Amino acid sequence: MKVAMLRIGIDSGSGGIHGPLFLDGSFDYIPIPDGFGIDERTYGDTTSLKQRKLVEYFPEPRRVAMANRSIHFDPEFATFTYGDPTPPKAGLRHLEEGDMLIFYCGLEGWDHRSEPALYLMGYFEVLVAGKPDGLGDQETRRLFANNFHVRHQRVFERQRAELVLIKGSECSRLLKKAVCISVMGRNRTGQPLKVLSPEMQQIFGTFNGRLSFQRSPTRWVDPAYVTRAAEFMRSLR
Repeated sequence: MKVAMLRIGIDSGSGGIHGPLFLDGSFDYIPIPDGFGIDERTYGDTTSLKQRKLVEYFPEPRRVAMANRSIHFDPEFATFTYGDPTPPKAGLRHLEEGDMLIFYCGLEGWDHRSEPALYLMGYFEVLVAGKPDGLGDQETRRLFANNFHVRHQRVFERQRAELVLIKGSECSRLLKKAVCISVMGRNRTGQPLKVLSPEMQQIFGTFNGRLSFQRSPTRWVDPAYVTRAAEFMRSLR
């Protein structure tokens, strides 16, 4: 079994805000903006699980501009799909049925004061992973019709050679309560950055000392920690 960890969702570098964390530990998942401007779903017309329009989470001066901004819904937790055509995510094609893909994101207190931090927010129990040419057009459309990169034909044809797609089984989950995994540390020059907390190192391992999860590529859990990490994720609700 393999376990990979991936940062997703809106953040200060892509969208300009952190996702909202509520006092009871729940959160709202806000995807990043759609760089193609092609998706029909926008921050102004999309209602979250908290029954709020996503645009409400942006600072008031930005709401008019963001209301009509298309959303890049990926991953999506309705049919559990994720896709990415970029080189840092290419290794995800090696995931197999029974593996796990863990998602974490940046959240900040919304109805209370809580500094921005990194939180576990969901996971896929992998059913299928691969590239469209390996999966075949029929299977790609059947399994990934709801994925951003497949539902838009122009995007799909442009990216299909590099596109990696992951499908989660029905055992996959978007968590109801976020779980913090970071504490503040410093890099070699003394600049602050978010690192994996000592508590979470006991579950996911130390990644050979590469503990910065703030801006990082896919992180692969060491085989010695895979079972522990998977069991921990399945225990969350």
